[in-house]
Amino acid sequence: MLQGRFFRRLVELRTRYERAPELPFAEALQAASIQAILEELKVEFRERIYTPLVTLWVFVSQVLDPDPSCRQAVSRLLAHRAQRGLPPCSTDSGSYCTARKKLPEALLQRLVQKTGLELQQQAPAEWDFHGRKVKLADGTTVSMPDTAENTAAFDKPRNQRGPGPFPVARVLVLLALATGAALEAAIGPCRGKKTGELSLFRTLHHTLEPGDLVLADRLFCTFCDIAKLQAQGVDCVFRLSSSRSADFRRGRRLGQDDHLVTWSKPKQCPEGMSAAAFAELPDQLQVREVRVTVNVPGFRVKSLVVVTTLLDPLEFPPDEIAALFRQRWQAELHLRSIKTVLQMDVLRCLTPEMVRKEIWAHLLAYNLLRSMLCAAAAESDRPLCTFSFKASLQLLSAFRHELLSSLADDARLRHCCDLIVHALSEHRVHDRLNRYEPRKRKRPPKPFPQLKRPRHVERNLCRQNRSS
Repeated sequence: MLQGRFFRRLVELRTRYERAPELPFAEALQAASIQAILEELKVEFRERIYTPLVTLWVFVSQVLDPDPSCRQAVSRLLAHRAQRGLPPCSTDSGSYCTARKKLPEALLQRLVQKTGLELQQQAPAEWDFHGRKVKLADGTTVSMPDTAENTAAFDKPRNQRGPGPFPVARVLVLLALATGAALEAAIGPCRGKKTGELSLFRTLHHTLEPGDLVLADRLFCTFCDIAKLQAQGVDCVFRLSSSRSADFRRGRRLGQDDHLVTWSKPKQCPEGMSAAAFAELPDQLQVREVRVTVNVPGFRVKSLVVVTTLLDPLEFPPDEIAALFRQRWQAELHLRSIKTVLQMDVLRCLTPEMVRKEIWAHLLAYNLLRSMLCAAAAESDRPLCTFSFKASLQLLSAFRHELLSSLADDARLRHCCDLIVHALSEHRVHDRLNRYEPRKRKRPPKPFPQLKRPRHVERNLCRQNRSS
């Protein structure tokens, strides 16, 4: 039962983490594996309060907290040490910030890869698509403080009125469709050459394995990318690019609005691909195009064409291809959970190195919360999509102190797990099929002008106006 799995996890956690602060999902971050990565990266920490495991725990709990400040994170550690009878740590966040800077970015990246891969491997076979692992590719942007270092590394987006007020980083994430876990990510500036989502996606081609199935939007539907993925044994399901048009009078007809066509290699090498890699691509590529009609009132799209390398119409009927592509919207929902629920839309770090670490910490915290949902869905009769990500975060925050205080008492711990499972089961997300909403804001913004100049310049202007 689900209660038994939560209870076993917390009992295992109690024996495995005697020196580090505990979390309900801490079995996914084994101390031995973290230490092995640190030794491989040749990172040394002095055995004081902020060891690598403690620093990592505080960092992850910081991005999970509604108040993501460093002072709140240190206060949480102080309360935990007082609860366990340990000497108190300083309330000054300087030592924690120094330890967080020493934490290597590669450690957070590998832990994201490790937790995402484990969730994907532990997923039931019925969650896959015809025995294939489906990976979603989608990008987003995150804002950060306006410092000279962040601006130089990530730049500011421009429009007709000039550069924006804050630097912005572009993040391309590979997500598992079955579990929703983040498998890999690429981080880059918001503008400039080789900084688009497609260029970032090409840096992650090597992480895809033969037999994978990539599901993405029309931006990724290019001859070069499909040919390169097919050479790796990776199939794809994309929406037809806006630069191409589908003519169902041509090609080999497989059924109504379903045919095989041959694409020719472009004459020029695309930006972001080397000439040697472009020369290795085949001259022609056979793909399958399926037209999907959307008869849903309120939807903006009435008809679309899906391009795929799954060429067998008997094994992969058009209806299943259309249903699979509709699940691409799950990428938008997962990114919304990361950016809105975990508050990654506006970062707090002042340097590019810490900005990247903060992004990886959010992805790691997201994977750990997804592990709770996957464990609940695997032992119940409910689909994973009916469990609320927001509810799991709320329950974790509400029961954190009770879980920590009950680790020494099995009966109390089991009762606490039963309460968590019961509460998590009550938060059922219903299938709101064909839902649509106007893309408008109801609450107007505050009637203040936008701050377009540095704050110290505006303060001087206020002082001058007052003196005059």
